[in-house]
Amino acid sequence: MAQSSPTKTESAAAPVQRSVSSTAPARLADETSQGKTSIASSVVQKIAGIAAREISGVHAMGGGVSRAFGALRERIPGGGTSVSTGVAVEVGEKQAAIDLDIVVEYGASIVDLARAVRRNVITAVERMTGLEVIEVNISVNDIHLPNGDDDSSAEETKSRVE
Repeated sequence: MAQSSPTKTESAAAPVQRSVSSTAPARLADETSQGKTSIASSVVQKIAGIAAREISGVHAMGGGVSRAFGALRERIPGGGTSVSTGVAVEVGEKQAAIDLDIVVEYGASIVDLARAVRRNVITAVERMTGLEVIEVNISVNDIHLPNGDDDSSAEETKSRVE
C-alpha cells in the first residue's frame, strides 16, 4: 500500500508540472472531435502588449535596455516596433500569467493606471484566447516628463545648424 500511494502522487504531480511550464511553445486552446486549436505563447504576449498600450497614460513599454534596442530597431528600415516589448508571458494548458514593464506619463495616477491596464489586458487575453489570466504583474520602470530633454535639445540643435 505504501508503494501505490507514492506512485499515484508522482503521476498526479507530473501533469501539473507540464501544464504550468513556460517552455511549452503552444497552448491547447480547444480540442473537439473535429480537431484541435493551439495558441502560441507569442500570440498571448502580443495581445497583452497591445492591450496595455491602449490605456491612456502608458507612454512606453519595457525597461531601459529593451527600449534602447527598440529605438535602434525603429531606425533600421523594415525593423518596425515590437508590440511584445516589455511583456513576459507564462502560458499553461488553461491559464496564463503576464508580467508587464511600463513607462507612465507624468501626472497619471499610477494606481489607477495599473488597475486599468490590468483590467484591459485580462479582458483582451481571456476574450481572444479563452485562457484564464491568473495574474498580471505590472512594474513601473520610469516616468515620462512632458518637456523631455530629447525633444528640446533636438530643436535647439536644428536651430543652431540652420
